[in-house]
Amino acid sequence: MDQGNNELGAILTHGPSEWQIIQQDADGLGAWDLAGRWVSASGPGTVQVRLVYEDTGVAVSRALDWQPVTTHADGQWAGRMSGVPAGGLYRLETRYLPHSQPVGEWADRGDMRHFLGVGDLWVITGQSNSAGYGRGPVYDPPELGLHLFRNSGQWALATHPLNESTDTQHPVNRDGANTAHAPYLHFARLLKQHLGYPIGLIQASRGGSYLEEWNPHDPAPSGGLYENMLTVVAAAGGRVRGLVWYQGEAEGSALNGYTYQPRFTQALAAWREGLKHPTLPVLTVQLNRHLTPPIPVLELSWSQVREAQRQLARSAPGVSVVPAFDLPLSDFIHTSPAGNLLLGERLARAALGAVYGRAVDYLAPDLQTAVAAADGQTITLTFAPVTSRMDNVDPSANPFRVEDSAGAVAVTAVTYPGGPNVRLKLARPLAGGAVVHGGYGLAPASVPMDMERFMPMLGFHGVAVQPAA
Repeated sequence: MDQGNNELGAILTHGPSEWQIIQQDADGLGAWDLAGRWVSASGPGTVQVRLVYEDTGVAVSRALDWQPVTTHADGQWAGRMSGVPAGGLYRLETRYLPHSQPVGEWADRGDMRHFLGVGDLWVITGQSNSAGYGRGPVYDPPELGLHLFRNSGQWALATHPLNESTDTQHPVNRDGANTAHAPYLHFARLLKQHLGYPIGLIQASRGGSYLEEWNPHDPAPSGGLYENMLTVVAAAGGRVRGLVWYQGEAEGSALNGYTYQPRFTQALAAWREGLKHPTLPVLTVQLNRHLTPPIPVLELSWSQVREAQRQLARSAPGVSVVPAFDLPLSDFIHTSPAGNLLLGERLARAALGAVYGRAVDYLAPDLQTAVAAADGQTITLTFAPVTSRMDNVDPSANPFRVEDSAGAVAVTAVTYPGGPNVRLKLARPLAGGAVVHGGYGLAPASVPMDMERFMPMLGFHGVAVQPAA
């Protein structure tokens, strides 16, 4: 064979990249297709491959110790390493064993790939709070076993900022300014701690993106973020465990809140079809606050988006939602690093409960009924699940709005009688059909929480008030 290029032994040209996390299958196993060429002055032989633990050099199993692959006389070789258990980190090793030299440990050298894992991959989608606009210091360090498929098209140790665009291969999701802190490294860290295997993240979000950019069936699709998501997933291995989605600020500001639910449902179907995952789990975040002077049409639209997000988690199988009302901001609209840590924990608990079937309390208090008293001047709101009692860290706060056939009805007092209930005292009796909104507007006052878990309620909009029995 020609050695003019100074190659020697087993050359790996097709296989996993260093730091890559492979999505495990339903049996908790992963696999790699391998191929390359061999160069040896010792004549015919066989390429062999094995997988060892990176920290010890011990073979992962007998079946994954040195095994021959198909080796051709023309200098090419190919094979498949399958049955790799969820876990890691692993090192893939190759070597060329000439027939004339059967002593394995002194075989010709081969290429290696380091820091490999088999676990679960999660796609990061949405707009700026997913891309990571949280500013300020926080302790959220990198960790072996938490890896990121970067915008450069390379796997690496996951570090903030997750959406940084050095050498990006797909500028469609490049943000105009440097991004900063996002909730998903902490999300992945907690999943790894509880599940015991590596987690890979695939970044596809972009600040300011609209839902139509993620939906190929939208009447006016634009931006190519849906196609880009499919492209980066394919480049990262082609299969994922789930998707995290934080988006909606753009829809609320564009006054599209009232159409959010059907458009998201359509986008969800497209994601599942495009990713070939009919039951793809999707973790969503209900909109946080927007600290801007109140504008009536925006107050309404943001509330409509939150209601759509609440209803989607009720009606769309595989979709979960977590609240964000209480998370601190680092500017007028972006969750701060401290808030992102709490959000990452909520998303991880939602994943553990809804996706992995763990017995964890992850559901936020959600309004079940709104019932008027006989005099029409009190409404009792009942929430579930509630582990202790609904209350508010600010007893004077009023995040509720009531309307009836005569218009707005002032809420004069909000009281907390204990358990799952909240009571609204009204300035006048209700006239005709009435509705109640909770967490209304761009920047609602402090909302009630399940105090045992310190979990805020989900915002709601337009819930009909039932008459007294």
